[in-house]
Amino acid sequence: MIIIKSKREVDSLRRSNKIVAHVFREIKKMVRPDITTKELDREAERLIRSRGGIPAFKGYRPVGYRSKFPASMCISVNEEVVHGVPGPRKLKEGDIVSLDVGVLLDGYYGDAAITLPVGNVSEEAKRLIDVTERALYVGIEQSKVGNRLSDISHAIQDYAEGHGFSVVRDFVGHGIGKSLHEDPQIPNFGPPHQGPRLKEGMVLALEPMINTGTWQVTRLSDEWTVVTADGELSAHFEHSIALTDGDPEILSMG
Repeated sequence: MIIIKSKREVDSLRRSNKIVAHVFREIKKMVRPDITTKELDREAERLIRSRGGIPAFKGYRPVGYRSKFPASMCISVNEEVVHGVPGPRKLKEGDIVSLDVGVLLDGYYGDAAITLPVGNVSEEAKRLIDVTERALYVGIEQSKVGNRLSDISHAIQDYAEGHGFSVVRDFVGHGIGKSLHEDPQIPNFGPPHQGPRLKEGMVLALEPMINTGTWQVTRLSDEWTVVTADGELSAHFEHSIALTDGDPEILSMG
């Protein structure tokens, strides 16, 4: 069931997402060669807690998983698609790194992701980052009252594949509110004009995951880290948005 949020609830979601945006503003300044992913995660947790929030991912365990996620931020490097676990790994010149942050504040969740270059990166990596970010905004443009849910999905797929990249199918966007993951699931692929009508008060987390090679992925033995099946690069962008009677509001905008 898709939960329609009241204006008060959207305001609460706006506040949690503002903390997410604050974390990204500060963490962006730290991304450089030789910094460890653990250092980035530690600072993200400090920033979240300094604003009164709780790291939403830390201790999170989805249905079917044996272990809880051990960190405050998912940090995925190069061929890692999503859910990378921070640790002693140092970023190096030419890497790309995806940062995914979730915040719980006063019972409501915020969620967003970005992909950043580490120093100078290849032209292919730059293009992948640019296309993935633009694919997110193409999806947001379709997030209007009266459209169908799959209009979002189709727009993202059409844009990404039109630029020669592939769209991950195993992981999708989602509703968000008092739970981190709510109905509806929002694939980043599929035909248009299908699924439920979009309504004012829906709050959605759109998150295209785009690869340079195959769309297929696999999960590592740590149970969390998802990588491209062919070892090629992947990028990930996400915003939480609220549907209004006009243009959608990007709640996690910095």
